[in-house]
Formats: sequence, structure tokens, C-alpha cells
Amino acid sequence: MTSPDIDLQDRPRLLPRLSEAAPEAVRRRDLPEGRDYSRHRVVGARHPGRAAGTLFAAAVIITVLSSILTNPRWEWDVFAQWFFAEPVMDGLGRTILLTAGGSALGFLLGTGLALARVSKSPLLSGLAWGYIWLLRSIPLIVLLLILFNLGYLYETVRLGVPFTDIVFGEYPTVSLLGPYAAALLGLSLNQAAFSAEIIRGGILSVDQGQLEAAAALGLPRRRQAFRIVLPQAMRAILPTAFNELIGLAKGTSMVYVLALPELFYTVQVIYRRNLAVIPLLMVATVWYLI
Repeated sequence: MTSPDIDLQDRPRLLPRLSEAAPEAVRRRDLPEGRDYSRHRVVGARHPGRAAGTLFAAAVIITVLSSILTNPRWEWDVFAQWFFAEPVMDGLGRTILLTAGGSALGFLLGTGLALARVSKSPLLSGLAWGYIWLLRSIPLIVLLLILFNLGYLYETVRLGVPFTDIVFGEYPTVSLLGPYAAALLGLSLNQAAFSAEIIRGGILSVDQGQLEAAAALGLPRRRQAFRIVLPQAMRAILPTAFNELIGLAKGTSMVYVLALPELFYTVQVIYRRNLAVIPLLMVATVWYLI
């Protein structure tokens, strides 16, 4: 509200003076007359629960470190001896190769399965759903053993025209699916089933209006999928995909059932010889952490 005695042309000159006087007026209004607050001091809020939790966490950390560093049965000298040993490094290299190969092939196949799941074809979508359901239900260790013993069911693998006598090549199954090939194939097939659902969820998170806009521009479905949908779906896919990658790195320890000398199998062979079980398991644990 403005006073009728004030000329409207004087308002720009009066506003700065009013704004300067406002804080003092607010202070005078907030503090009752005759009250002196100078003797009061500001005290921080107390958090007894937080303080108790901090003390508990400190006690746990000190206890665990003291137990690990002072107990001679951890045998840290044996741990240091084998941490960079050549057999361990060879096993670590196979673990990294299995992780990289399984993740690349798994997410590549999973992308195709995810696109098939959202397809308009009920037969294609049903086939992809059946694969995902089956591979997510079978434990990884069982899948690896089935693939490793696939030669019992099919002695040879033939390449040719189905349902005809035309054969381009024929190979023994045992020679094709050795321990490494069976491990890589099993990890890839298992990873594809889980990554397909991750990618499908990311695809469904993209707004339908994006597809309508791409269709209005006349883009074919393939370009819509790879240029419009998948790049936007990456925001939802990547966090869960990294979790799956960590799970795959740990899942490589399952291939010990195939006697493939990856990190965990190599550590097992060593501690069965020198009986230093805990130090060798700690070697594998630290490398998996890294």
C-alpha cells in the first residue's frame, strides 16, 4: 500500500530507503521491548543415537582390525608369497577373460532377446520369454555341467540345411566344447537371460511419445530402436548392468566344476598342496575385491 500523499514519481527514490529500514523494523518487531537476549548462548542440537552409533562403529572397526592384524593364523606372510605368484596371475587372467567375454556376448544376446520380448510377434515374444524363464531358473553350476557333458547327448555338431541331407561340416562335440568354451558359453547364456530383462525394463521406461515422434518422421523400426529408444534407455540400463557385471565376475568362480584353472580353482589346487587354506582364500578374496 502507498500513501496518497506520495507522488508516484518519487516511488523509485523511496524504495531503497524503505528496503534499508525494513530489516531494522523487523528486528524491533520480533524482539519484545525490555527483553535482553545477550546472556543466552546458542547450543547445538544433541544426537545421542548418532553418537552411540559412531562409538559402536569405531569399536567394531578396531576389534576387526586388531583380530586380523594380530592373529598369526591368518599367515599374512603366506598371503604375500602367493598374491603375485605366476599360477595365481594365470588364473586371474582367465577370470578376467571369462568376465569380459561373458559380459560382451551376454549383453549382445540379451539385447536381441529384449527386442524380441517387446516385439509385436507373439511367437517371437513367447520364444524369448521361454528362453529367459528357463535360463533364469537353472542354476549356473547346473548349466555349466550340462554344456560340458553335451557330447553325451549329441556326439557331433553338424552345419547344414535343416531337415535335408546337405551338410557343410561335421565336428565332434567334445572337441568343440572344451572346458573354456563350455564355461564361456554357459556364462554368456546365463548372463543373456538376466541382461535381457534389464534392457527390456530400460526400453519400457522410454516415453511412448518418443516412438510416436520417430514414427512421424518416417524412421524405420530398426533406426527407432537403435537411434531413439536404446540411447535413452541407457540411463535406466547402466546402473543395473554394472551390478550384473559384478555378479558375473563372481560367478566365474563356478567354473571350477569344469576343472578350468581360473582364479578360484587355482587357489584350491595350491591350498590342497600346502594346506594353507585361509591365506590362499584371502588371496582370491582380495583379487575379487579389486
